[in-house]
Amino acid sequence: MRRNLGLWVLTALVVGNMVGSGIFMLPRSLAEVASPAGVISAWVITGFGVLMTALVFGNLSLRKPELNGGPQNYAKALFGENKKSSLLSGYLVSWGYWVANWSGNVAIITTFSSYLSTFFPIMTSSQALFRVMGTTVTTGGVITFVVCTVLLWGVHILILNGIEGAGKVNFIATAAKIIGFLLFILACMYAFQSSNLLPFYEPVKAEGGVTNGFLSQINNAAIATLWAFVGVESAVVFSTRARKKSDVKIATILGLLIALALYLSITLLVMGTLTQNELVVSQKPLVDALMAAIGPSGSMIMALLGVLSLLGATIGWVLLSAEVPFQAAQQKMFIPAFLKENKNGAPVFSLWVTNLCTQLFLFSVVSQSMAQAFDFMIFIATLAFLVPYIVASFYQLKLVIKGETYGESGNKRTVDGIIAGLAAIYSMWVIYAGTADIKTFLFGVALLASGILFFPFVPKEAETSEKPAE
Repeated sequence: MRRNLGLWVLTALVVGNMVGSGIFMLPRSLAEVASPAGVISAWVITGFGVLMTALVFGNLSLRKPELNGGPQNYAKALFGENKKSSLLSGYLVSWGYWVANWSGNVAIITTFSSYLSTFFPIMTSSQALFRVMGTTVTTGGVITFVVCTVLLWGVHILILNGIEGAGKVNFIATAAKIIGFLLFILACMYAFQSSNLLPFYEPVKAEGGVTNGFLSQINNAAIATLWAFVGVESAVVFSTRARKKSDVKIATILGLLIALALYLSITLLVMGTLTQNELVVSQKPLVDALMAAIGPSGSMIMALLGVLSLLGATIGWVLLSAEVPFQAAQQKMFIPAFLKENKNGAPVFSLWVTNLCTQLFLFSVVSQSMAQAFDFMIFIATLAFLVPYIVASFYQLKLVIKGETYGESGNKRTVDGIIAGLAAIYSMWVIYAGTADIKTFLFGVALLASGILFFPFVPKEAETSEKPAE
């Protein structure tokens, strides 16, 4: 394994994966389900919950450096290295985390197309071409599907030429988009109107005529805001490729703080630049906000920034998606075929299977708007991501209770226990909030449960290895 990823490349992977599709589409998604008070409250609670989760991942990367390569190792260790349940739990977490990654890629890629449509308006055309099995296929849907497909397989080719090179491209794209976001913040500060945030709180009407109050708004916004922070564990997944183990925790915390500052600033500015009605119907809210701030040229500038940013995010997430089953297979917790690498050190089999799965879900853009496809996929992906988050928190609690790795450090043990407990509570709360849309929730559960069908292909000698001598 080549250990060639430094601190700044790892930090760029964290920031690039978090500050991806979420920042570009979430202002609209949140405006649909919550008033400004509900949105801001959801951001604050989510930021705190994800901070606790990031501290858990960072702490485990230092206390258990041998369990590198992803959250599946924590699941296996949680149930004991020599127990039969450890293999199944490690495999299921690997499967769920992998499904979350490649299904989430659909949201990122469709957002890329949404911002690219600024330059090519025909991509949003609703003109019907034909109907298939009761579904209307539109002109814009077909063109968008082609664009998404080209992006996916273009990134595929880039990664096949080497992970380090792809990581450097992602670093450049991440640095450029942070500079661009800072310019966006400065421009929108002059167009900000506090009246657009009023009324600061009001009940929001949902589907079926239901009116949601303050707490319901926070619950409904919880999954959307968590999606913005998904990827905080990116440095942990690539820990086996890191030059120094200490860089993993630093990159995780630093990346989270950078992303949180950007999210809070940009969300408030977009809400203050556009009216509530404008924001709810926007397919590309940041483009519309900058256009309101500096005129028609703003839309082109923001769209270009969005395309560049989402290109970097796509590279980072496809990298991460292929790395998850590859690392799990190295730990004998996944199908052995996923171990295959090419001459450049890229996980070639994992990359092919991952992107083929993503390609299948990209068909969702043929008949839906890009905004609808984004909302559907982030719901499924975010719920799936919560499984490894909870497992990592429980494993940290196990270390605290047993005192393993702590020695005489009582105060540190108490602090870590509180952090892990808060992280677990937060993840369980988001899962509870996510059960509101039961149809989509059950679809996500079915994707996770489908992993059982492939479990027989996992090498079972991992269950009985390292048995104590009789």
